[in-house]
Amino acid sequence: MPQPLRAFHIFGDQFAELETLPEALPPSGYLWVATSRSAFEAAIGEVQARLLAWTGAQLFELHISDLLNKQLTSNFDYTSGYDLLVFRRLAAGAMESVDADGPVTAGRQNAISMIDTSPVGFVVFDRILLSVHPTDCMVREFFAQRLKSQTSSGDGRGSARMPTSPADLMLRMVNFMVDSYLDLRKLLTKQLDELQEELFDPRRGGGWRLLLDSRNALHFLEDTCEDQRAAIVEWLDALEEWPAASDDATRREREQLRVRSKDVLEHIERVLAHVRRLEASSETAVQMHFSEQSNRTNNIMRALTVLTAIFLPLNLVTGFFGMNFEGLPLIHSPTGFWIVFTIMLVLGVGMSIFFWRKRYLGRRS
Repeated sequence: MPQPLRAFHIFGDQFAELETLPEALPPSGYLWVATSRSAFEAAIGEVQARLLAWTGAQLFELHISDLLNKQLTSNFDYTSGYDLLVFRRLAAGAMESVDADGPVTAGRQNAISMIDTSPVGFVVFDRILLSVHPTDCMVREFFAQRLKSQTSSGDGRGSARMPTSPADLMLRMVNFMVDSYLDLRKLLTKQLDELQEELFDPRRGGGWRLLLDSRNALHFLEDTCEDQRAAIVEWLDALEEWPAASDDATRREREQLRVRSKDVLEHIERVLAHVRRLEASSETAVQMHFSEQSNRTNNIMRALTVLTAIFLPLNLVTGFFGMNFEGLPLIHSPTGFWIVFTIMLVLGVGMSIFFWRKRYLGRRS
């Protein structure tokens, strides 16, 4: 079971997990303190004491509330001692029953509605990164294993891939969270296409309700992406206001942060564009569904109207011969019934042929 509070020391091309939070910062490199939201709430006092000893600064109460808020939208804020980025992840929720390669069946879960957008908080100091994750968030475990494997690989390329600063590590995790949605594009597009096809199958019902739920979920997802983009844009603006670099190495590091931040922003733009395409497709499908329903209703009303027009003159004939008069023609003739029946039959068949040739009967191509 993953530990609720973990600390890692990153220096050069080396990555090591610490058993406990150190009393003082290591002489080189930086610390990554990763914790779940519940563990952070229980250990706020300890974390605040360590931050004060390491940096001489503590988290503001308002920022602590932001880190503990499960409903907070993506946003960015900064102080003289640290930067705060809250970023809502785009991860698969409870989607175990959704198969990307299998058919969409009745009673299935809606993949679009099951996207988890829980917030992840990042506090960036000069040599410390504090990340606060949801309990089931796999981002921390993924990066812990990935960086550890890069260190143990011994291929001499660890330093090229190892994050050079807390801000660099934060941007990599944010980029990973955005790309996790890009991996879901095939599944979401497939399910939306199948929901659209189901709407036009009269033997299957309920698909339109799932599609409406998907449309509402896509509206929320679009708002989430807009907030993500605004937060990264604010981060880029703050990055431009950092003090000028004093040496070439720092200048290169700053430039790398700008490039990676713009890459994250470009990925968010791709996600947003895809969400808007899905949203437009679902909106069109809903409108087509109701148009198809209206067309079916019109066809039924047309058939009923034609049947009424056919039987109306027949009712008129039978109404005349149902009157209690002695002087009606054919009323006392032995062949009167067959003559009237023949007239009614010819009249009914003739009107049916007339309406069929006018394409009022039968399916329209």
